[in-house]
Amino acid sequence: MSQVLAGHVRARLRPLLLVLCAILLTACNQPTNELPPLDYRSSAEEGPATFRFAVHPLHNPGKLAAAYQPLIDHLNQRLPQVHFVLEASRDYQAFEEKLRARAPEFLLPNPWQTLEAIKVGYHVIAMAGDAEDFRGIFIVRRDSPVQKPGDLRGQPVSYPSPTALAAAMLPQLFLHEHGINIQRDIENRYVGSQESSIMNAYLGHTAAAATWPPPWRLFQQDHPKEAAQLKVIWETRHLVNNSVMARADLPHELVTAVREELLALSTSRNGETILQGMATARFHPASDADYAVVAQFVTQFERHVRPVEIP
Repeated sequence: MSQVLAGHVRARLRPLLLVLCAILLTACNQPTNELPPLDYRSSAEEGPATFRFAVHPLHNPGKLAAAYQPLIDHLNQRLPQVHFVLEASRDYQAFEEKLRARAPEFLLPNPWQTLEAIKVGYHVIAMAGDAEDFRGIFIVRRDSPVQKPGDLRGQPVSYPSPTALAAAMLPQLFLHEHGINIQRDIENRYVGSQESSIMNAYLGHTAAAATWPPPWRLFQQDHPKEAAQLKVIWETRHLVNNSVMARADLPHELVTAVREELLALSTSRNGETILQGMATARFHPASDADYAVVAQFVTQFERHVRPVEIP
């Protein structure tokens, strides 16, 4: 009798169990808007997880590697459970395509690119260099007749890229504030890199070159003969410096470890050597909020000078 009862109970429960299983499977298959943190732990079979560290085109790819590979080597030594790879880009536009695709895990963009990266899911973890160093400078030949901004009317001026904030936007706002209509009064030449901009002035292809202090310091170190024939004639006001950013789906402990290593560079002899090679004084703590001033600048620039991105 008990066996008959047990069979009857099992028969009654079977449909309920099937319904419950269906509910659980449906819940497990529901999409979620949250990305799970990446697993960056090493495994004997696969080795350490690789993370790309993309630096915007401060220099041509060869010089960028010479300047920033020591930082990547340092991170790999200090954080052996992961592996970092330096990623260069041929020009500003290629770098901006990468960040909008959320391809690299870590970025070192300029302040305008920082705003663009925040929109697609990156967050600021540090500032690279002192804010006072982020200013535009104009370079001319020592034998140049240019003395005041008005002397550039009708002349070509070189810049790395339309989206180079320190080396194009700040200089163009400076010229605007000194009575130059940059759309009409001068010829703007966007030549791809900071060194190319400087070399255009040295070779006499442009009347002036716009750049910013770190590339100019490196140019003086690497090309002292050519640099001796050039001079800085004007400087712009400064803004916040380039940022270091991490993609939002990275593990918190990894991002924290990278940030701490960057902030500690200025406290050791090896770190000071790495910073000197990048022409960067130190890394500072920073967050997304520190770049709100850049949005204000961009609004002013686009109202009075030109759109940031030129088709």
